[in-house]
Amino acid sequence: MNMTREKLTLPAGADKLLLHSCCAPCSGEVMEALQASGIDYTIFFYNPNIHPKREYLIRKEENIRFAQKHNIPFIDADYDTDNWFERAKGMENEPERGIRCTMCFDMRFARTALYAAEHGFSVISSSLGISRWKDMQQINECGRRAAEPYENMHYWDYNWRKKGGSARMIEISKREQFYQQEYCGCIYSLRDTNKHRKSQGRDVIKIGILYYTP
Repeated sequence: MNMTREKLTLPAGADKLLLHSCCAPCSGEVMEALQASGIDYTIFFYNPNIHPKREYLIRKEENIRFAQKHNIPFIDADYDTDNWFERAKGMENEPERGIRCTMCFDMRFARTALYAAEHGFSVISSSLGISRWKDMQQINECGRRAAEPYENMHYWDYNWRKKGGSARMIEISKREQFYQQEYCGCIYSLRDTNKHRKSQGRDVIKIGILYYTP
């Protein structure tokens, strides 16, 4: 597959990026695109929504493995699930891409922006938007909202899907044999995905067994 990518530059003349990563499959293309452009970046892994803990650990370890392969700094933030569940109260039956997802993105981006402000990063971004299952406008609004309280901080809303990015994401996932998650991550996403699978006569999701194959 053609891995030619456009030359990227960070906004506002910044010299480094804090990249929130949700998982290795989504961040693989983003990470390689940044490196191809010579951009200095650090991975920030903060995803307290992921359930159960086994799924969380698998996704995190896959991301660590890929970061280590490319010698990229990896920040492992807290898995504060109690905080996430408290914020999700009353939203348990909201649909995907609804207000529960907005809450979830806001929470993760707010922590990313705080870390960035405390550690000298003026630009943040995320791998979340590369997934076709996500609402890019929703994600970008949350990212910009998180950066707004900090003077001279920018949320980089680059469209990672464009110019072959989505296809390269899949190609990299197969090449690296990443763990292939079958739902967004939270307990309610798992519940609703399994409900849909059952309605189609399919087996429910089995955590920790599915990997991309070349």
